[in-house]
Amino acid sequence: MDQPYTPTRLLFEGRYRKFVRDLPQTVFFCPKCRGRGCNTCDGYGKLTKDSIQELVARVAMPRFKARRNKFHGAGREDMDVRMLGTGRLFVFEMQKAKRNTVDLEDLAAEVTRRSEGRIEIFDLKLCDRKRVVEIKETHCAKEYQARVRFEEGAEVDFDAAAKVLDDLVSQDRFDIVQKTPQRVAHRRADMDRVRWIKITAWERDGNDLMVSILSQHGTYIKEAISSDDGRSQPSLSSLLGAPCTCVELDVLAILDPDPDPNPESAT
Repeated sequence: MDQPYTPTRLLFEGRYRKFVRDLPQTVFFCPKCRGRGCNTCDGYGKLTKDSIQELVARVAMPRFKARRNKFHGAGREDMDVRMLGTGRLFVFEMQKAKRNTVDLEDLAAEVTRRSEGRIEIFDLKLCDRKRVVEIKETHCAKEYQARVRFEEGAEVDFDAAAKVLDDLVSQDRFDIVQKTPQRVAHRRADMDRVRWIKITAWERDGNDLMVSILSQHGTYIKEAISSDDGRSQPSLSSLLGAPCTCVELDVLAILDPDPDPNPESAT
């Protein structure tokens, strides 16, 4: 006589692409009430309606008849950063799952369909808990495209800026020193991090610059552009001699594993 299936922990891995700028990777709980509901979050307990985790869970959890879930990304991009190219690896973990045979290709298609153009997930396959450790400990260089805008009122010599950028493109990668950015100082140790960066291409788009960047895992790209009040040196702002900020950022590719084994995770 067949034994009843015992609820267990199940995991599957895959990749996601994110096409919008207002979607976090995991549930974004309200920092004031921590999910209980308050005036800041209008009683919802979180600061965004959806996350990639929730978009996957709404399809996966009923199909696997699971109770709880966790989302493990191979790094994460900021909520306002798009993840393009071949996507980012992730593992979706379900606890107390009562079903272990689900059509993962159909699951991926349904998540993608119901996301209404916000995300796409693909290449799903079952995996074990070891994959969580593997993807979190694998450090990869990344390619970005940044829309760079000079601060209002800044005196910008675009001819001089073009020469600086052309020189940077022709040079090899260089090191920058980054103190913990002010935007994450409340949750990360204040320390200096040395990271390499390479400007690979650029073009002018009106008064903005579209800058292609290759960088080491753990580089804070926005701060590498703005300088973060001097906490990242050198920065694109300091090299151009005019204050500028990154107003849009896309991850274009996550490359082969980085040879540096110990960089701290960042965007």
